Amino acid sequence: MALIEINNIKKQYTSGDDVVEALRGVDISIEAGEFITIMGQSGSGKSTLLSVLGGMNHPTSGEVEMAGVKLYQLPGEKLADFRAQNLGFVFQSFHLIPYLTAIENVMLPLAIVKSSSPEKRSAARGALERVGLGSKLDRLPNQLSGGEQERVAIARAIVNNPHILLADEPTGNLDSKTSEEVMTLFRDLNKAGQTVVMVTHNPENGAYSDRTITLKDGMVVGQA
Repeated sequence: MALIEINNIKKQYTSGDDVVEALRGVDISIEAGEFITIMGQSGSGKSTLLSVLGGMNHPTSGEVEMAGVKLYQLPGEKLADFRAQNLGFVFQSFHLIPYLTAIENVMLPLAIVKSSSPEKRSAARGALERVGLGSKLDRLPNQLSGGEQERVAIARAIVNNPHILLADEPTGNLDSKTSEEVMTLFRDLNKAGQTVVMVTHNPENGAYSDRTITLKDGMVVGQA
């Protein structure tokens, strides 16, 4: 069975008398260890799909099944626990806390984990070393370049060893050289066994993935 099964997902938003169909019956199957890019023009529904996949946005209808668990049949607290244990998130805006150091930012997802502070610090250090920032543990975000800040965000997303890494336009604020470095990092994480699902508008990013799913007007129009 696939790690992720997205079955006939529809998502509607109501704005006054208007109904906007952001997703119109999406079916996708993703295997463990795959690197998937989701592409499409602005308004195609790709970020909505990622938020539904990540358990953050209840679909109007349809089902998301992950590792045999039907996400939206879980009560709110159980869904939050499932997200924390199984999913890592990377966003276009790095969402780093400006007054916390790199290692303190990476430790944030471990706040709810039952382990000692030294163990949490060790896990955060390990995650930062994996993304090439082992020498910058105590730097504040404003002391890091944009690419380094994105690496801190990736380290934070992988610190609890999630089964699935979800990324929404992770290179959107980076120059082309830094984008290549970050995409190479995602590919390296994937080669080490990490399942990655990434939303991007940049066709060049698709070259790093195993498969590209193209959305248009809330529907899958291509897979390659």
